[in-house]
Amino acid sequence: MSELFTLANLVDLLLLIMLQAVLGFDNLLYISLESQRAPLEKQKSVRFWGILLAVFLRIALLFLLLNMIQAFQEQLFAINWPGVVEAKFTLHAVIVLFGGIFILYTAMKEILHMMSLEELDHEQRESKPVGFVIFWIVAMNVVFSFDSILSAMAITSQFYVMAIAISIGGLLMILLADTVSDFLQKNRMYEVLGLFILFLVGVMLISEGGHLSHMKLFGGEIVQMSKTTFYFVLFILVISDIVQSRYQKKINRMKSKVIPSSK
Repeated sequence: MSELFTLANLVDLLLLIMLQAVLGFDNLLYISLESQRAPLEKQKSVRFWGILLAVFLRIALLFLLLNMIQAFQEQLFAINWPGVVEAKFTLHAVIVLFGGIFILYTAMKEILHMMSLEELDHEQRESKPVGFVIFWIVAMNVVFSFDSILSAMAITSQFYVMAIAISIGGLLMILLADTVSDFLQKNRMYEVLGLFILFLVGVMLISEGGHLSHMKLFGGEIVQMSKTTFYFVLFILVISDIVQSRYQKKINRMKSKVIPSSK
């Protein structure tokens, strides 16, 4: 156990904590948006228990990957329709593809729901059972876990170092989840930005799943969206939203000055 507290392991631990923080952003965003489907008085406990259970599941997944990584990479089945669809699916690819499709569906459904609203003040959301919401938070955490765990395994082979980093990452998510959720509730304009970021996450996961399964559609190979591309597009989305928000406020101020003077 004393070997755990070496300088090299402590450096790796700091790197892994930063990695968990960066890669956990999209996960935290999903948790904040998904928790809003629960009854209002239960949303805080849903986020707490969802993240807590997800952390335990992530550590269990880490243990499985360390000992059974080959099983996740073995081919389960294949599709061979020359010129249309060709793919070789592993368990890893299936999980990532399913998660990407589900997140894409969730983001699109919420975006269309917002567009169909006639009055924002009288919005009525259909609440889902607490257990249902927690299940999807935990299930989607499995999808988000693969990137962080596989990246962690490239840094260190020490299970306890990775488990501690995952636990600290989970604690940070618990501390920030309510803040992020409250911010989205009070600033509804940023909820739209969050949904489009979630949409982008879904596209990234689908491209990753397609890459893992060596998928070809109509002869063209699916290429994984790089993290650099993802964060660049994310940066552009945030900047565009900030500019649009300030421009809209400026227009509103100008209108408020023009209307009284015309009277």
